[in-house]
Amino acid sequence: MSLWGNKDLVGKAGTVAINLSTKVVTGTGTTFNTSGFQVTEGDVIVVGAGATMGHAVISSVTSNTVASIASTQFLIANSATGVITGAAYFVTQRPISAVEGLYAAPDVKSNRFSSVFGVDNTETGIARTTTVGGKVGAFGVAHAGWVGVTTYIDTHGNLRVKSETLVAIGITGDADDNAKFPNS
Repeated sequence: MSLWGNKDLVGKAGTVAINLSTKVVTGTGTTFNTSGFQVTEGDVIVVGAGATMGHAVISSVTSNTVASIASTQFLIANSATGVITGAAYFVTQRPISAVEGLYAAPDVKSNRFSSVFGVDNTETGIARTTTVGGKVGAFGVAHAGWVGVTTYIDTHGNLRVKSETLVAIGITGDADDNAKFPNS
């Protein structure tokens, strides 16, 4: 298993249910083990629209509809059932260290949100001229690759964005990040 790959989007067909007790991911309409959408150990599954249910590292793939995850630490399940059901998802090759470290969880109290994005050269250029939160180039990053981005509102109500290139690499595929890093 590598520490990172170059695919921002490995795939995202169907929906998933995740049992937090067994760490089993069961897909509906998924193709985990299909050529062209080959999920492998070390890939990251991002669950819920905008990662609202969290993310986890894939530990194994059994079939097109069954996979296992290494940890449930960064997943949020239904409090009554202890599971995640019918969730949208996508699989990416973002750096595992980003999932397990600094960019793992939002701090809602301080209004600080961090995540890792796969940004290609086109997105890098467009982000430098795009207005977000009233600020031109708010998501302009220094280099294409795996980029850690932290956003927060300062004491004066201004949007602040900090970015750090974690891995300078050519990125392929495009996950759901067009609000911050549009393709055109």
